[in-house]
Amino acid sequence: MKQWMAGLLSLSFSAAGVAAPVTCGYGVYGVAGKPPVVISNPTSKGTQAPERYTFLDGRRGDVNGADAPVRCERGVVSVRQDDGQYAVQPKWALRETPTRFKSHGTELAGVLIEPAQTNGKPPLVVFVHGSEKTPGIGGYYPYMFAAQGLAVFAYDKRGTGASDGDYTQHFELLAEDAAAAMEQARKLAAGRVSRTGFFGGSQGGWVAPRAAALSHADFVEVGFGLVMTPLEEDQQQAVVEMQEKGYDAAAIARVREVTDATGAVMASHFTSGYEQLAAVKRKFANEPWLHTIEGEYTGELLAENEADLRRTGAPRYDNLNIDWHYDAIAAIRALGIPQLWVLAGEDRDAPEALTSERLMALKREGKPIELYVYPHTDHGMYEFVQDKDGTRHVTRITDGYFRLLADWIRQQDKPPYGTGERMP
Repeated sequence: MKQWMAGLLSLSFSAAGVAAPVTCGYGVYGVAGKPPVVISNPTSKGTQAPERYTFLDGRRGDVNGADAPVRCERGVVSVRQDDGQYAVQPKWALRETPTRFKSHGTELAGVLIEPAQTNGKPPLVVFVHGSEKTPGIGGYYPYMFAAQGLAVFAYDKRGTGASDGDYTQHFELLAEDAAAAMEQARKLAAGRVSRTGFFGGSQGGWVAPRAAALSHADFVEVGFGLVMTPLEEDQQQAVVEMQEKGYDAAAIARVREVTDATGAVMASHFTSGYEQLAAVKRKFANEPWLHTIEGEYTGELLAENEADLRRTGAPRYDNLNIDWHYDAIAAIRALGIPQLWVLAGEDRDAPEALTSERLMALKREGKPIELYVYPHTDHGMYEFVQDKDGTRHVTRITDGYFRLLADWIRQQDKPPYGTGERMP
């Protein structure tokens, strides 16, 4: 979860082709008896980026991309059928209520999305997106929840999309924004929904549990999040890199010395720690692995000279108000409500081993936590193919993941959920 980047910029989406921008409305499309498809905002940069399609089974790509199964022409969406022909898909009637609300004096933009017809009152889930700067409104997650009969409230984080304010990664402030979003969602949906809770993806996994405590939510879901400090995230990323390169436990222990030193500089907001960092650079100067470390920030700090770090390190690497010692365990332990955590088994951005270990420990304490792990998936629950040099190419979001999220919110259990493994 690079603090200055969206989650998966390091991965190549080999399924996407060059496509022209389209003008189909964001939403859910499909006919009865067939899996629906979601059309959502672009995930790549630039005003010319095409919209994206996402199927319930996780197939994903650019609308009108090379050999794409989803086309948009003159506002009409069509999907390729088994016979190779494209069939027009009508847009689902959803009740969408745009709104604006305030948190700490900043006005944020949101939208409540509800099924047009329901059998009873559906649960309501507030979507908390990760570190990306793309808007939450118009994203595929809210519509994927709506496609499965849930009410959803999506909003643009401060400093993104149609929301005011400055972009930040201050988890406490973002949690208070999410709690304000929940308050607004409950007002708009009063009398029409049942249980209310949060889904947080990636960095949203740090924010959603705290927001749940502030707003007295009924449940929390987290996808590919972390139960550790941001400093530990950097260290765990470096450890995974070393493991993938075949280094032994002794070498990995030495790498931990390095990440401890870079972490000390980062956590001090570049006011101290330079002597420790210089010492480990001298100590391991002849180690072949030293300048191959990337981590969250360690590789970049190692590549800089001390004078530059002292002069400009803070504005370049520590300008988002991150609490480097954020206590994710305490935030989860404070909750007595059901939690679902879904982790990617080969996640390079948010390595899952330590998070799994800590969640299981909290579960043994009596916390109502359920944990699923999807093997051979990377950050974002993406399946991938990998080159010999370690480069990964995303193929799709793993099948069963979206169904698991919606079923759990509805308090239903209809396995199997693809390759997802429920931890005992």
